[in-house]
Amino acid sequence: MAGKSKPRKSWQEKLADSKDLPKVVEINDKMSKRWGTGTVAIPAPKEVAEIMGKVPQGKLITINEIREILAKRHCASIGCPITTGIFAWVAANAAEEAAAEGKKDTIPYWRTLKSSGIINEKYPGGVEVQKRLLEKEGHKVVQKGKNYKVVDFEKCLVR
Repeated sequence: MAGKSKPRKSWQEKLADSKDLPKVVEINDKMSKRWGTGTVAIPAPKEVAEIMGKVPQGKLITINEIREILAKRHCASIGCPITTGIFAWVAANAAEEAAAEGKKDTIPYWRTLKSSGIINEKYPGGVEVQKRLLEKEGHKVVQKGKNYKVVDFEKCLVR
């Protein structure tokens, strides 16, 4: 008989678990082909969530803007594209989990878009839920191929 497996962590627990992050590391050979040379800031999950949480109603942010904020904050050449995207997804799921528990003032994750203003289909509820929430805040969403994009999202970016 196998031993008992540990209960799975909730999304909120995953968000709170910073492990050994944030940290800044040299961009390695494999990454340098795409990202150049220098250093990369690998954020803590809570840092990404904190940035997402500050986006006011009617405004938007993209993963690229979050990466720029993280790079500046940690004096790095770039913010890590992989962990930033993953932690935004964790933050979105933690917010939805918290809302389901009746908590107020959760992270408005639907205001965080992929680059080019594209809605992240992996966030809770998929494209339809985010489209509805964004439209409720006054944004126009259109389908471009298989993606959904916020029209003129650049005009609404948090600066």
